[in-house]
Amino acid sequence: MVAERKDENTVDSVALTAPYSSEGDTTLDYSTPNICTRLFSLLKNVRPGSDVTRLQLPPIFNVPKSLLQCNGESIYCVNQDMLGKCAEGNSPLERMIRVVAWSISTVRPAHPDAAPLNPILGETHHVSRGTLNVLLEQVSHHPPVTALHATDEASKVELVWCQNFLPKFQGTGIETEVHSKRKLYLLEKGECYQMNFPNLMIKLFPVPGCDWAGNVKIKCKETGLEAELCYKPNSLFSFGSNKRSIKGKIIESSSSKVLHEISGHWDRTVTIKDTTNGKVKVIYDASQVIFGLRAPTLKNAEEVSPSESAAVWADVCRGIITKDWDKAREAKTKIEQKERELVKTRNANGEMWSAKHFNTSYSKKNGWDCSPKSKYVPPAPIIYSA
Repeated sequence: MVAERKDENTVDSVALTAPYSSEGDTTLDYSTPNICTRLFSLLKNVRPGSDVTRLQLPPIFNVPKSLLQCNGESIYCVNQDMLGKCAEGNSPLERMIRVVAWSISTVRPAHPDAAPLNPILGETHHVSRGTLNVLLEQVSHHPPVTALHATDEASKVELVWCQNFLPKFQGTGIETEVHSKRKLYLLEKGECYQMNFPNLMIKLFPVPGCDWAGNVKIKCKETGLEAELCYKPNSLFSFGSNKRSIKGKIIESSSSKVLHEISGHWDRTVTIKDTTNGKVKVIYDASQVIFGLRAPTLKNAEEVSPSESAAVWADVCRGIITKDWDKAREAKTKIEQKERELVKTRNANGEMWSAKHFNTSYSKKNGWDCSPKSKYVPPAPIIYSA
């Protein structure tokens, strides 16, 4: 959906499209051009081991949305309030189980044939789902670093994360290390759950596809509980029952005692087994949570920020959706050229850019850290309704 409005003091249009939520999802009406044509065009410009964070992809390789939007969608685009339910558990163990289920729900099938648009410096994305308000900002461009702050005053939940991607071309595909620091606060319980995120594996040959792989650890110091999850990559030819499988456990930190065992497939169902009595129950069903997701809608056009992702990339997205590649390329080039000119001007004036909504820091030892400047995220002009 592309909503247009003309006003010299505001943005001209916003582009809001449905998330890529689940394979076979019929709500998606966007399809990419021929894969072979695009792959050979890409391979001519990269070498094994090269850093692809600075690679400028033509729009034919992009989906009609920014990576900032994709990150936000993993939080607000759900059919069930998985995040709010984390605070409703009656015991520390029950809350940890719900946090594990919510964490799995944020892992979404990536588009197999195209990549999101690379956010510009200072780009923002602000969306509300009920009482949950979500705000993201691109706080660094090289390397690309995204900060997120979400608050829900009704369920007394707060989410803060700082995340950057380090993609490397490896001959048969692109391996993207995801350096993610996520903190989920259950404010009424006085609990903080710290966690990371799996890496993204993009295969070009022999069978193109995307997959999440790696280890995730969720730890709550206040309750003395932690969870370990292992996202297993697909086989070379994407065959077998282990496709998108996940295994893990919930343990007592002090004794390393395993309380529950976790198994299943993160794009289908995940179950948990109580090690004391052998009882098994489903804690996550992707078909109930991320299937049939719709696009967000514009509620208040007057309050959309010029830095909003859906506004920044509106013309590019319109060209991608209609497959008007000349128009999309022209619009994308215009945005990238403007950003280069802004960088040149700042450098010439000796100016340092700073994020609007987050405090940021970096060290070789600890990497990137981000903290929100405001206690609460205000309601957004863009809303998502399940």
